Amino acid sequence: MQQKIAAEFLGTFWLTFGGCGSAILSAAFPGLGIGFAGVALAFGLSVLTMSYAVGSISGAHFNPAVTVGLWVGGRFAGLEVLPYIIAQVAGATVAAAILALVASGRPGFEIGEFAANGYGALSPGQYSLLAAVVVETVGTFFLVFIVMRVTAPGNASGFAPIAVGLTLTLIHLVSIPVTNTSVNPARSTGPALFAGTDYLMQLWLFWLAPLAGGVVGALVARAIREKP
Repeated sequence: MQQKIAAEFLGTFWLTFGGCGSAILSAAFPGLGIGFAGVALAFGLSVLTMSYAVGSISGAHFNPAVTVGLWVGGRFAGLEVLPYIIAQVAGATVAAAILALVASGRPGFEIGEFAANGYGALSPGQYSLLAAVVVETVGTFFLVFIVMRVTAPGNASGFAPIAVGLTLTLIHLVSIPVTNTSVNPARSTGPALFAGTDYLMQLWLFWLAPLAGGVVGALVARAIREKP
């Protein structure tokens, strides 16, 4: 169990450091910024690489919504859910702390504008609460659905990290303008702790919507099987 917790900590750290780090440090760098597409790819690559590194140890969840979804889908032990979530939130928080330290070296930089999730005035495109709920729920639904399907018995599990990484990339390409893309409560919590009260007050959405979407995604994936 200690090895699993360490793997989830490191995996979620890498996801937050790589994904949010690309948004904070590189997305809008004058003249050479990687933009939304670069940030989306960074999130996907972070999951892909760490899934290959520690997937055989912990299953490479790196996301409370995935952990809860796999539990609801009958793929994960209930007693391990809470330790996994604690490790994931801790990994994201440590990564966000390091990113905040680095970002503080640039005068006038606001970490929340790039790394924290929000709706309304805090949304990059100033999208509404309803838009944020829909995009986060649907995005996490398909993330967990695809995780469940590509890791199902009989599938080529060695290719699963590629499918999951590309799925996360696609989700970000669609939803960054709406919410800065969460689909991961741990990834949202870490940066929000350093982004200010406004982001913390909206954090509830980035737990509720991904968890709801993940649960439904797992149930649908469990219902759609090759054999009865």
